Amino acid sequence: MDSLSIGQVAKRAGINLQTIRYYERQGILAPVSRTDAGYRMFSSESVRRIHFIKRAQELGFSLKEIKDLLSLRLDAHTTQADIRKRARAKIADVEQKILHLQAIHASLLRMAKDCSGCGALKDCPILESLDG
Repeated sequence: MDSLSIGQVAKRAGINLQTIRYYERQGILAPVSRTDAGYRMFSSESVRRIHFIKRAQELGFSLKEIKDLLSLRLDAHTTQADIRKRARAKIADVEQKILHLQAIHASLLRMAKDCSGCGALKDCPILESLDG
């Protein structure tokens, strides 16, 4: 089995050391062993796991959700349907966020339209709208 230092893992995974340490604290990445000097050593599987974590984050999964996915991956009773269920839940979450962002966008468009950009600051319809 290959042994990689934390620096080597960071370089291969394209992340910084603090991120690896953070993943360790969150329980989603663990060193496989320690040297006699106490240095944490990782396997190339750690790099693969970090790539999985980063890709899942890009898709909007939280670290808790990623931890759950990683646990499911190791559970012999997990089915594709279990993973699909998680993906569908994330889709619903993303759709809600989209609706929320669309509402924010519409509000901001209205506020910008209502503001002429001229006049005294005390009469600014954007600031008045935010106050109300």
